Amino acid sequence: MALVSQEERKKGPSPIIQVAALLVVTALAVGMGWYTGGYLESHQAPVSEPGTIKDQGRAESEEEQVEGEARPAPSVTVLDPITTNLADPTEIWVRMELAVVFDGEPDPALARTIHQDLFAYMRTVKLRQIESASGFQYLKADLRERARIRSEGRVSDILVMTFIYE
Repeated sequence: MALVSQEERKKGPSPIIQVAALLVVTALAVGMGWYTGGYLESHQAPVSEPGTIKDQGRAESEEEQVEGEARPAPSVTVLDPITTNLADPTEIWVRMELAVVFDGEPDPALARTIHQDLFAYMRTVKLRQIESASGFQYLKADLRERARIRSEGRVSDILVMTFIYE
């Protein structure tokens, strides 16, 4: 029995060695955290002063006016409401009221073409794509991109006035 009790005591390292190893690992972790924080702080982008972005925007717009490049005023055209069912599940219906923002003079024929394209696109959308807030943002970006492509860049934005699905 004396031999068994001596063998049981020598199985693991002593508590002093364990505490020393823990202190060394903790010191290394603190040192790496301090070094990483200093490194990231030194490579951070400089913070701009408040109001500098507005001043730069004003300077750019003044330069455009001086050069004589007058941008046409945007005009808004309200499209007919779109009411259709979704691709999946097919028993879910969507009603959207949209407006198209044209750069310059609006084109009613182009607005009807954009309306039909957006109507056809909405028939391909699935409910799980649009049921969250980020899904709605993606849908709006898709609609904007389709309108820009269809109008060859004359449409600058799509405004969603009403969006209901049931």
